[in-house]
Amino acid sequence: MMYFDNAATTMLHPDALAAMMPYLTDHFGNPSAVYEYARTARKAVEAARAQIAKAINARPEEIIFTGSGTEADNWAIKGAAEALSGKGRHIITSAIEHHAILHTCQHLEKQGYIVTYLPVDAQGFVTPEAVEKALRPDTVLVTVMLANNEMGAIQPLAAIGDITRRCGILLHTDAVQAVGHIPIDVDAMHVDMLTLSAHKFYGPKGVGALYMRSGVRLRPFIHGGAQENNRRAGTENVAGIVGAGRAIAITAGEMPDESIRLTALQNKLIDGIEKDIPHVHLNGPRKNRLPGNVSFSFDFVESGSLLHLLDMEGCYASGGSACSSGSPDPSHVLLALGVPPERAHGTIRFSMGRYTTEADVDALLALLPPMVERLRAMSPDYEDYLRGKNHDR
Repeated sequence: MMYFDNAATTMLHPDALAAMMPYLTDHFGNPSAVYEYARTARKAVEAARAQIAKAINARPEEIIFTGSGTEADNWAIKGAAEALSGKGRHIITSAIEHHAILHTCQHLEKQGYIVTYLPVDAQGFVTPEAVEKALRPDTVLVTVMLANNEMGAIQPLAAIGDITRRCGILLHTDAVQAVGHIPIDVDAMHVDMLTLSAHKFYGPKGVGALYMRSGVRLRPFIHGGAQENNRRAGTENVAGIVGAGRAIAITAGEMPDESIRLTALQNKLIDGIEKDIPHVHLNGPRKNRLPGNVSFSFDFVESGSLLHLLDMEGCYASGGSACSSGSPDPSHVLLALGVPPERAHGTIRFSMGRYTTEADVDALLALLPPMVERLRAMSPDYEDYLRGKNHDR
């Protein structure tokens, strides 16, 4: 198997699974109970909270566990909008956010909020100047992702944070793709809220977290019990939280060397595709890009057909965001970069991780050229192109 879809989800780290197992069997106590047996579970949850906090230079009490990154995104945006509605109802975000952000903002627009969707340049970057220009007296929140899931651009968040902190405006970042893969310091970036999800850094699915800077006050998003210091009701997923803590501790420790390794594999894949396949276009930047994230548009090819051929060879990649894989529409991220719709439909994302080897990349580079050639041979558009007809490509 050649797995090139780590941006969708990573494989659970064996050590994370081993750390989880006791809390699925022997230590099954409810961490909110007061007796000694339950206190074992509580200690495990708090240890994991400290591990998550350390990875982003936060304090443990600033970490609130959720059921997913999507839940944390919803809570941060809706919670800030509600808490600050008396000050204003204007929110700033970017055109390339994950749908967990965009759909939440669209929901708020129906409630009477005004949302500014900032454009990005051809490489996929939001400029701090655009953020500052968009600020209004009634702006209450800026939410800009740290790194894009589809084409890997790492945003200049520290510079954006300098602006929001100076203006006294809350800054949230969806860092689901970034945590565990690039260095993060919430203080240096002046971030007030940050979202993460365990299954993106070799932890289990169903565990997310929201970093909420001390002093930020949001009402609970889920009501019920007094868990998470009265901030998020519901019995904690102890085993999942323990797995998340163990996974981030491992991933953060390996990050310096792993980043170098994945960047080398990334460059090899990019160079190989550009060398051996004509009429291809790299989406996103060559630099300031998530290690291991590669997105290419292949002219005269439908991504679904190419993914099917790869699947038949045991090679797994994505046409873009896994959350939008069932949609026939071209990626909103690629359209925001100025990619024509017909080209966007021929886009494949290859995302590598700790289990990706150089042999995997070599095998992929051997598979792709004949597959693309085969599909283009069946394309009337490509036949017309070869005949010299005018195509806007």
